[in-house]
Amino acid sequence: MENQFLKYEKKLIKSGLAEDGDPLLGILDAKIKWNKKDKAGKVFESIFESLNINSLIFSKPKEPYFSIINYLAKNSDGIIRPCDCETRTFFHDLPVSDKFNTDAIISRLKKRKCVIIPDYGIIATGMVSIEQAFITYSSVCFSCFVKFFSDYLYAIKYNKPDKRFIQIFEKVLNFVSPPLSFNHCLLQGPFNSSTDVLNALTEAGKLMVDLKLVDSFFGNISYCYNDTLFISQTGSSLDELEGCIDLCPLDGSSCAGITASSEFPAHLDIFKKTGHKAILHGHPKFSVILSMDCEVTNCSNKGLCHITCPCKRNVCGIPVVSGEVGSGTCGLCNTVPEAIIDKPGVIVYGHGIFTSGIKDFNEPFMNLLKIENDCYKEYLNRVYTKLHSKR
Repeated sequence: MENQFLKYEKKLIKSGLAEDGDPLLGILDAKIKWNKKDKAGKVFESIFESLNINSLIFSKPKEPYFSIINYLAKNSDGIIRPCDCETRTFFHDLPVSDKFNTDAIISRLKKRKCVIIPDYGIIATGMVSIEQAFITYSSVCFSCFVKFFSDYLYAIKYNKPDKRFIQIFEKVLNFVSPPLSFNHCLLQGPFNSSTDVLNALTEAGKLMVDLKLVDSFFGNISYCYNDTLFISQTGSSLDELEGCIDLCPLDGSSCAGITASSEFPAHLDIFKKTGHKAILHGHPKFSVILSMDCEVTNCSNKGLCHITCPCKRNVCGIPVVSGEVGSGTCGLCNTVPEAIIDKPGVIVYGHGIFTSGIKDFNEPFMNLLKIENDCYKEYLNRVYTKLHSKR
């Protein structure tokens, strides 16, 4: 259990989600065990007794997340409603409690996996493992980041944000990382063995996490070798892919695809349409933010943009497509593969980026970084162009 505490404390700190020494982690075994003593322990022990959970994380988020989440929470009606894919899929919405007491917290956690308490932080729970609580905590930070910057761009374009919104925006912008850089070479293909492929997948997955191109466990990666698609398993962490890669024969002769990433159909069709062996899918924030910034007004498809969009759009020259995870009528396998042909990559509305490479992960990695860096610069350009035009 000590190892679990240490592992997820390190993950929270390394990901820039919490300050060293701040996270409180609890796991229910024969009894509740904590990673440290905390005066809020009695409140949290009551939560364990009242809910069907076995783990909990409570922490004040590190900047810029703390100011972002505090602003959204204090300007909500008790519920924050992000519009990104992760929120729609896993949360629906993010509850807020203006009181740090047992009844208020439990009432919200009965319906959701987290609760935000202004000026205090985030409580995230897991029913089976502490990993689930970590995923929830991380996803709350991601979704609030995307919503905050999306809302600010919208306010600049159509209204003019209030003074407090501007102050918080200027404050948190100082904490946002500058454009990313990629200064070393990944393993070079074409690869000559399954071991080489597994090593390349593991290396690229870790770098995706290190450069914060994915949050929690979101994102996936694949490589086609010897008529088999090697792909990360659904729910796997990209920085812990050892033993979590499925080998799926292209002829469908194995049922390994059952545990493969939910975006396996999209990966498979990208390979079939492009012949590119290496495929990356990440969720860098500013690409997600700009994918939801649409100039079309009075759209008859409003509210369904993430499922099916009738408009051809692009951001920084990169196609933006709609689509749902999986292989249904509106699945990403029907939108991404066609759009990525002869392009550096594709951005999925409110979701993230797909990139691909002919022989290894160097090209898709460079393209993924370039797209996100371009989106970061374009976001600032749109904000300050609009802001100056209003003065």
